[in-house]
Amino acid sequence: MRICVYGAGAIGGNFAARLAAAGNDVSIVARGAHLEAIRGKGLTLLAGDKKIVAKVKASDRPADLGPQDAVLVTLKSSGHHALAEGIEPLLGPDTPVAFVQNGIPWWYGHGLSKDRPPAPDLSRLDPGGTIARTVGLHRVVGAVVSSPNHVIEPGVIENEVPDRNILWVGEPDDRPSPRIEALRTALKAAGIGSPATTDIRYEIWHKLMANLTGSTVCLVTGQPVHVQKTPLVNRLSRRAHAEALAVAAAHGVVLDDHPDQRYGPKRVYTSHRPSILQDYDLGRPMEIESIVRAPVAFARSAGVDTPTLDAIESICVTLAHAKGLYAP
Repeated sequence: MRICVYGAGAIGGNFAARLAAAGNDVSIVARGAHLEAIRGKGLTLLAGDKKIVAKVKASDRPADLGPQDAVLVTLKSSGHHALAEGIEPLLGPDTPVAFVQNGIPWWYGHGLSKDRPPAPDLSRLDPGGTIARTVGLHRVVGAVVSSPNHVIEPGVIENEVPDRNILWVGEPDDRPSPRIEALRTALKAAGIGSPATTDIRYEIWHKLMANLTGSTVCLVTGQPVHVQKTPLVNRLSRRAHAEALAVAAAHGVVLDDHPDQRYGPKRVYTSHRPSILQDYDLGRPMEIESIVRAPVAFARSAGVDTPTLDAIESICVTLAHAKGLYAP
């Protein structure tokens, strides 16, 4: 397949390297020192004792890469404005565009079952509907990722947990489709898990549990994931988790996600710094809207009381705004 990874940073770089090594015609949209390193030396992925050096087409100008069979957008939601400005040259009439991001996606209300309550106002995730118009709702594919990575240096990605690389993909209305099957086949052939799902919003909320009730607490404390094993922080995360489960259920998504699975004594707590904390540390625009504020908007639209999540929201927004990394 001709696959473009739009925004080949940590997660995108991992997937681009694996897909290229599996024989796909892979191109990436990147910029700056990362782009120059990839052009000069290729894209390097370190995963345990495995090293992949992939030769991929790389540019900061999508027009250089041409129409694709599929596009994986691995930009963070805070960077989607750049997507709307540049993605059109990558799109054929039916090119699927999978939005691989954390939190609530801008397209959440598109294809939503009438059996579920309507989504709240999510216009801040796509101001003016620019992404919807540019990409076209018929091209949208939902995607949820579980894969911890970071950029060691320009052009070099480390996959921190080599046996945990999963990308769920699904249509916004959850119907089976040939393009979803083609994507899953390509991902699996590249060593990327892609389990079948009949409810992409279930996967969105399930991943959101980790970001909303764990990663945000890491941001508030300034500590890696292992801070969640301390009794006071563990209690905070559990309270946030209970509230988040109630919000999801109020919107028709009943999660099999017991708090002990997330924050129990048998959980292995790593030294990983979640992406929202990495962004804060490095002064990059933060995914406050999709990870924190949109879920709280779901709570308010359903009339669910969420005092813990409200407190987390206020602190995260204040921290990000104070550094100029988010505009309320």
